[in-house]
Amino acid sequence: MNTVLLTLVRNPKAAFGLGVVVVFIVLAIAAPLLTAYEPTARVGGPHQPPSWEHWLGTTRIGRDVWAQLVYGARSSLLIGFGTGFLIAALGVAVGITAGYLGGWVDEGLTFLTNVVLVIPNLPLLLVLAAFLGQAGPWAIALIIGLTSWAWGARVIRAQTLALRRREFIQAAELLGEPRWRVIAVELLPNLISIVGINFIGSVIYTVITQATLEFLGLGDPLAVSWGTMLYNAQTSSALIVGAWWEVFAPCAAVAVFGGALALINFAIDEIANPRLRTVPRAPRPWAGKPIDTKAGAEA
Repeated sequence: MNTVLLTLVRNPKAAFGLGVVVVFIVLAIAAPLLTAYEPTARVGGPHQPPSWEHWLGTTRIGRDVWAQLVYGARSSLLIGFGTGFLIAALGVAVGITAGYLGGWVDEGLTFLTNVVLVIPNLPLLLVLAAFLGQAGPWAIALIIGLTSWAWGARVIRAQTLALRRREFIQAAELLGEPRWRVIAVELLPNLISIVGINFIGSVIYTVITQATLEFLGLGDPLAVSWGTMLYNAQTSSALIVGAWWEVFAPCAAVAVFGGALALINFAIDEIANPRLRTVPRAPRPWAGKPIDTKAGAEA
């Protein structure tokens, strides 16, 4: 594990992405120290532009946008990482169980996975969120988690099928090791890169999907998150009246955070797949040397 972390830190993409993610986490944790305003309190006039008093301006009802941004990061990041863990855990459990046990267990879990895969995800989320009414952040997280695990399960199952007949797996089974130990000690460490990619991709998907559902008005308007910021900006016609900062702040936060996680995902993919690594091209023997045309002509 330490070797993997060290390799990630040495990768420029991963280092930059990790740095940005750490900044967002620090902003979320230290939100009370970074602003003197409450995110739901009226502290200024309507639609005040950015200034020294209000770094990112105010909303239509006079709330500080910077305070909403840093406090909203708590909800968006917590839901993102929590749901990403749920999606990754379900994918690992279903994929490894189906791929390793095989037989009727594999057939049943594969059928369930295919059913979940063929159902359009976003329309299903819209229907479930609308059925629940104004769903809170954790209700949205549960809906996303229970409907988004199938892709990861399918990939992990395929990789498990490729590993189950390898020599070290058969040797462990011949030694009489229990199935749980074969899965936990022999199989799972060889799936870390796939699990990591699935987890990070799920976090990106969750943050964007949560913001989308809340922007459409299917979330709790009293909660503070990046999605509710966009919803409030849309209902107050912020762009029409020229209050661009009210829309720009949450959009930029979602884009930068998602881009940072995508860089980490690319780096993990490069580490797991050596063919994707960029190797500097060796200089040609004649590079930088003048060509002697006379010698060439005489020859």
